[in-house]
Amino acid sequence: MRDGRADAGATEAVQTQAFDVVVIGGGPAGMAAALAAHKAGAHVAIVEREQHLGGILRQCIHPGFGLSHFKQELTGPEYAQRFIDQVCSTDIALFLGSMVLGIDSGEGEAVGTLNADKTAGATAVHTVTLMSRTGMLQLTGRAVVLAMGCRERTRSEIKIPGSRPAGVFTAGLAQRYINIENLKPGSRAVILGSGDIGLIMARRCTLEGISVEGVYELMPYANGLRRNVKNCLDDFGIPLHLSTTVTRVIGHDRVEAVEVSRVDESLAPIPGTERVVPCDTLLLSVGLIPENELSVGAGVELDPRTRGAVVDQSLQTGVPGIFACGNVLHVHDLADNVTTESERAGAAAAAYALGSGANVEAGDAGASCQLKVSPAGIAGYALPGRITAVALTKLNFRVRRPVDAARVRILAGDEELFAGKVRPFKPSVMESFPLPAKVIQSALNLGVSEIVLSVDPIEEA
Repeated sequence: MRDGRADAGATEAVQTQAFDVVVIGGGPAGMAAALAAHKAGAHVAIVEREQHLGGILRQCIHPGFGLSHFKQELTGPEYAQRFIDQVCSTDIALFLGSMVLGIDSGEGEAVGTLNADKTAGATAVHTVTLMSRTGMLQLTGRAVVLAMGCRERTRSEIKIPGSRPAGVFTAGLAQRYINIENLKPGSRAVILGSGDIGLIMARRCTLEGISVEGVYELMPYANGLRRNVKNCLDDFGIPLHLSTTVTRVIGHDRVEAVEVSRVDESLAPIPGTERVVPCDTLLLSVGLIPENELSVGAGVELDPRTRGAVVDQSLQTGVPGIFACGNVLHVHDLADNVTTESERAGAAAAAYALGSGANVEAGDAGASCQLKVSPAGIAGYALPGRITAVALTKLNFRVRRPVDAARVRILAGDEELFAGKVRPFKPSVMESFPLPAKVIQSALNLGVSEIVLSVDPIEEA
């Protein structure tokens, strides 16, 4: 039997440090959230599992960052370095090379720096347990910001048949090999998936002397931004094969070829269209998944559509004091958008921790304002998933397929509360839609508990 006294002693031996806001993740989302919380007067900590801040941007050496936020075109490392410099110029505590093991919530005051006169609305104290080379440590804070980013879908998740040779990589791993490790993943590549990282890696491989046989996309349209299709494929003469997928990996010790097939309208391979493409490398750019294992362990509800947390207009999850932002919430198209969203989350977390309320964007979050937000039409998801304040609210969404003419409509029951202009939509672009406070109030006046964001295609006459 285990000695209970020994267990108690081990628990007591774990050092504890107290903060107002603990940010998990030191990438662009985490740094932006931490800086915003610090600016609002909070005592902030960042926990990052790598030895450096910057996250995925450290390996994104291509330009295209900062056009919105800094009004300049920067590479990923340049964009990240600007935030690293800002973080390092503050007293934000950094816990690098530290892996978070879990998030626990409790009642009462945390030790150390927290004030004793907090309002009743912010009584829960969250404990973030982390492990580093120096041992285990616990950080306490009234607010926690989840900014863990996302991971790539792998071959096993899309179930490509065939053998299991060396030479099959996710596009992001190949990017790290080339840009960080100075390793060449292969000599002749096929890329499956036309997401932005797949398009960018088609160009990067070409520049490194790797022959790119083609980019193959299951859908009948490219999934990446139009500018990346042009700059990365068209300008380098790399073919894009739509409605085509890899149906078999061929090779024993190393990839020798892949079998590709055309697909029908239901995305099933069409018998008789198979052909073999010789190659020694297969790069997969087949989607990103928010890293929410910690979120689930903390009791955070996830949206099955985004696989990120269900949040309100201040980016607070259903667990009071836990906020989410960046790619751990929903996959973004631009790092600049991640920064803007994460600054909102950081400011809201600081407001919660310091006792001035969870919603820093104005408006009165009365108890009577509880509206669920659901997508309809060709909208794939709607964020936030719920509204708790009668205030101007920023809605984000993506469409499931491209359309030349469609309109955003806000519905409450059988009533249409708002209709936007007719315009084109693409799945590669994360859309933003301002929902006026008067529309939210109109929904409440109707007595509904849900509003619907519907993107409806307009049929040509």
